[in-house]
Parts: sequence; structure tokens; C-alpha cells
Amino acid sequence: MRRGLVHVLAWLLATGAAVTLSWWGVSTVMEGTAYDPPRALPIAAAEEQSEALSSATHRPPATPTKDAGKSREPSEKPGKESRKPDPEPTRGSSPPATSPPPSPPAASGEVKAYDTKGGRAVFDLGEASASLVSATPGAGWSMQVWHTESWIRVEFTSGADRVSVFCTWHDGPPRVEIGTY
Repeated sequence: MRRGLVHVLAWLLATGAAVTLSWWGVSTVMEGTAYDPPRALPIAAAEEQSEALSSATHRPPATPTKDAGKSREPSEKPGKESRKPDPEPTRGSSPPATSPPPSPPAASGEVKAYDTKGGRAVFDLGEASASLVSATPGAGWSMQVWHTESWIRVEFTSGADRVSVFCTWHDGPPRVEIGTY
């Protein structure tokens, strides 16, 4: 009985040590990364595609009919159908009453990544503002992020070396400057 308890205790200690080590490793990696929760960004190409009514390479999805599971018999005469096709909604009619998806505030959906020797910063550059998508320091570098209503600054540091990725939009469309000092 005592031997069994010693084995269970040893197993519990080894498992606890492994979980603690794993937790510490993941938290250390995550502390070095600043990120916003994932979100869907609008893409200009998707908006253009949604306006197209039809094309040779893209067809609207087929709508299932009430007799989709039944097999069809060939018609008596070639070129004649045995039933009338289901009426299709006209493109000119108004769509069903659904609320449009909320649009992000002045975002164009242009996501750009800036790789530096200190790390990588990714911004969503809109027409009149920007937002930080993610920032990840390189190996041996640390990072700090500052942001206000009109600018975002990501600074990577390693000893005396500093790399600053500075995105501003206070006097026009967003622009990104990278400084090493």
C-alpha cells in the first residue's frame, strides 16, 4: 500500500512539474508579443466581386429544389424539358430584409507588415486612421507599444539598440516611419 502511494505521489510531482514548465514557457513567449484579438478586415477585392452579377468563371451557388433528391427521367423529345424550371429571383428586386454588416470606422482594409531588425509590426492602414494588428519582437529583443488617437509607436529594444516603427495620421492618411537609433 505504501509503495503504491509513493508511486502516485511521484507521478503527481512529475506531472505538476511538467505542467508548470509548459505554462511558464508559453507565458514567456506570449509576454513578448502584443496583439489585438483576431478580427475580420474588409478587403477591396471582395467588395468588387460582390457587385458583379455574373461572370464566366464565377457562378452563383445552386439553390436546392424540392425534388433535388429524385432522379430525373429523360424527356420524350430531345430539347424539351418535362417540367418548368423554378422561377429565379430577379437581380433588380430588393434583397431580403437583413441588416448590413457594420462597417469599420474609415478602414480600407490595407494590412501592411513592416519587418525590422528588432521585430515585425503589422498595421491596418485605413484612409484616415490606422490600427495595430500585431507586433512581435525578434529573438533577443523586447518591445513596447504606445498609441493615441492620432499615432501608434512600436519600439523594439535590445541593449542599447532601438528600432522604432511610428505610424501617424494626424495630418493626412496614415504613414509609417522606421527609425533605428
